[in-house]
Amino acid sequence: MSKHEEWVSVFRTGTDYEADLVRDRLDDSGIPAVVLTQRDHAFNLNVGDLASVHVMVPPDRADDAVELLEETLDDDELEEAALGADPSAPPANTPDEDSKLDSGHEHMNFSPPEEEEEDTE
Repeated sequence: MSKHEEWVSVFRTGTDYEADLVRDRLDDSGIPAVVLTQRDHAFNLNVGDLASVHVMVPPDRADDAVELLEETLDDDELEEAALGADPSAPPANTPDEDSKLDSGHEHMNFSPPEEEEEDTE
């Protein structure tokens, strides 16, 4: 079972980059978040059920996440946040963790299929 299995969606979009921005905003505020994409990348669909990209958070942080995402920032607040950012701050995740963040790797199985035993009756 994935550690994200019980997480809830707090944001839905049709684009991966928008979901990534929302996830980063939540992460930067101390709310763990992952992106769950249901987009059909083979056909590059960006509308309808085959284009859903969700930002998921733990259920106990959902209210905090929604409240944060509903906040509006004016230009002065955005400029202050940008100028106050520390460009030398360490990344929130290791490169290995970052590469797995949205991959769904917990559900992937790269081992060979198990051989079925033949019935010898």
